[in-house]
Amino acid sequence: MRAVYFFLILLTACGKKEDSKNAINEGVKKVDYKVGIVLGLGGLGDKSFSDSAYEGLLKAEKELGIKIKYVEPTTLSEFDQFLTEFAEANYDLIIGLSFDAEKGIEKVAKEYPGSNFVIIDSVVDLPNVKSIIFNQKEGSFLAGAVGQMVSKNNSLGFIGAIQAPLIKNFYEGYEQGAHYMNPNVKVKDIYIGGSNPFNDPARAKELAISMAENGVDVIFTVAGGSGRGVMEAIKGRENLYGIGVDSNQDGEVKGKILTSILKRVDVSVFNAVSEGLAGNFTAGTIVLGLKENGMGTTDFEFSKELIGEENLAKLEQIKKDLISGKIEIK
Repeated sequence: MRAVYFFLILLTACGKKEDSKNAINEGVKKVDYKVGIVLGLGGLGDKSFSDSAYEGLLKAEKELGIKIKYVEPTTLSEFDQFLTEFAEANYDLIIGLSFDAEKGIEKVAKEYPGSNFVIIDSVVDLPNVKSIIFNQKEGSFLAGAVGQMVSKNNSLGFIGAIQAPLIKNFYEGYEQGAHYMNPNVKVKDIYIGGSNPFNDPARAKELAISMAENGVDVIFTVAGGSGRGVMEAIKGRENLYGIGVDSNQDGEVKGKILTSILKRVDVSVFNAVSEGLAGNFTAGTIVLGLKENGMGTTDFEFSKELIGEENLAKLEQIKKDLISGKIEIK
């Protein structure tokens, strides 16, 4: 694998979704630089991974004056098709999201060695591909810690889309964070599966309710658009709490979403576009964690009172200890 590059990314807020025709400020000069992005299978509206990537792309359009296009695949086979279409149309930068895009980018990047590609949340080792991955375990360790701080039943739940290595990393960090707070806590994991695991809120809701009926009182969900179903389950049960992922979902059920484990996909997309536009595209793998501000929590806007100042201070110390290496994650 090519050398691993660690960099510090700037945490700048991405603008709200706007119609692309109105997104560019009048004072920003339009440039002849085209960026195409193939979103995840959950598509826009997942309030998670794809939405975060789209926010970063809109910010680039607005602030840099680039031309953008996004597509929403509904099947794995469409990844190859859309990536090829962008390459055939001579897009300057082509972005794919998650492991679903991995095989497609590997194939199309070989066929179009003159095109530049970015894959986020997976790795493709080719001279025209930049891979941006995240240390999920660090972020989800914090999720497990805060979940156990709030749990009354010492029983936490994890709902993943599928049993892929990336999603299992989330679970493993979550479990270790919970056990760091209480070695005796039970952490149960279950996976949605089926034909549309990232966009099956009905199934996710069923699983969440089943967990709650078996004593789980905090659920961390890593399942794209399926997470909407878990939010519905939490809304309907008094003593059930949730933890969001990828983007800030705290306001979905105010006071009952303890925090969201942010994966700064938005900033990663914006930075990749900025580098490409400046002529500084580099292939290789970038790893972003707590130290690089690539992972983190929200500001607990709606849950501060529930969690308590003492626990929030403990959580901040845990974060520092993870960054320093005092706490090691397996």
